[in-house]
Amino acid sequence: MMGQSLGSIVVGLEALRKLCPDVFIDTTGHAFTFPLFRILGGCRTAAYVHYPTISTDMLSRVRDRTCAHNNAGFVSRSRVLSSLKIYYYKLFACLYGLAGHCCDVTMVNSSWTFNHIKQIWKCPTAEIVYPPCNVTNFLAVPLQPDAAKREMSIVSIGQFRPEKDHTLQLRVLAEFLRVCPDTVRERVKLHFVGSCRNAGDEARVVALRRTVEELQLSQHVVFHLNAPFSELLKVCEDGTIGIHSMWNEHFGIGVVECMAAGLITVAHDSGGPKADIVVDWKAGRTGYLGSTPETYVKALLDIVNLTDADRSALRKRARDSVCRFTDEVFDREFGAALEPLLRPRRRA
Repeated sequence: MMGQSLGSIVVGLEALRKLCPDVFIDTTGHAFTFPLFRILGGCRTAAYVHYPTISTDMLSRVRDRTCAHNNAGFVSRSRVLSSLKIYYYKLFACLYGLAGHCCDVTMVNSSWTFNHIKQIWKCPTAEIVYPPCNVTNFLAVPLQPDAAKREMSIVSIGQFRPEKDHTLQLRVLAEFLRVCPDTVRERVKLHFVGSCRNAGDEARVVALRRTVEELQLSQHVVFHLNAPFSELLKVCEDGTIGIHSMWNEHFGIGVVECMAAGLITVAHDSGGPKADIVVDWKAGRTGYLGSTPETYVKALLDIVNLTDADRSALRKRARDSVCRFTDEVFDREFGAALEPLLRPRRRA
C-alpha cells in the first residue's frame, strides 16, 4: 500500500508539472495526491471513493489474527509479524487520514465506505453517491414463471477473485441439496458466471472444480468462464435465485444486476448489500441476506416455499428498487455534489 501511494505522489507531481488545474478530482483511490494539488497547486479538490485504501475492518482482522485473502496465514499465525503489521497499518491509516483532510468535497459509493472514510479521514461531511449501474439490459430480461423452467437455477455473477468466496457458495449448495425436497433437488443447478483476469484466477477455478468433485456436486454446478454478455443475460433469464458471498463488499454491482434481472437474491449480510441494496422497498423485502451456510440455506428454503404470487411481488419490488442506482441518478447526484467547486472564485 505504501509503495503504491508513494508511486501515486510521483505521478501526481508529473501531472501537476504539466498542468495545474482549477479543480482536481480523484476517482481512482489515490488520496495521497490531494496534498500536492491543494497545497502546491492551490487547487480545489474532490474525491469519489469506491473503497478506502485501508479500513478499520482490515485492522481488526490483523489484530484478531484472522487468516484472509489480505492477511496471509504465515502472518496471522505469528504474533510478531501480526504486531508489526498492526503498527504498519496504523501508520498508514494516520497518513491516509491526513491526506483525506486535503479534500474539499468527498463522495463515497455506499454507506459502508461512508462509515470507514468518516472514521479514518475524520471527514465532517461526505456524500453517498451510488455508483452508476447500467441495468437497462437486465431490466429487459423477461420474467418466466418458475414452473415453466427446466431447472431451479441459482446464479452467481462475479470474477473469480479470492474475496468473492465462491467456495462458500459450494458449501451452501451441498447443504441445501441435503435438506431440500427431492422434487427440488433434482432440478437445482448453480451457475457460476464470471471472468478470469489472470493465472491466479484460473488456478482458483481449478480449485473450485476440485471442490465440486469432493462435495459430489458435479451434476449441479455449471461454469460459464469469460462468457459473453448475451450468455449472462440468458443465464439470468433462465434463473430463479441470485447468490452473492463476498464479505464486506463496498457496494455490490453484481447484486444489483441480479435483482434487476428478476433473480430473487441472497447476498452476504455485510457491506453495501446489507446497508444499501437488499433493503426494504415500499414496505416489503427485496431479497435475503446470509453469512453462514446455515443462514444461506434457510433463505433458499424460504424462497422455495414462497407462493408464485409472493415470488412475483418480491421480484417486482427488487426490480423497482434498482432505480436508485441508474446512470441518470448518478449523473445528477455527482454533478450536484461538485457544483460548489465549479463556482467561480471570488476575487479579493
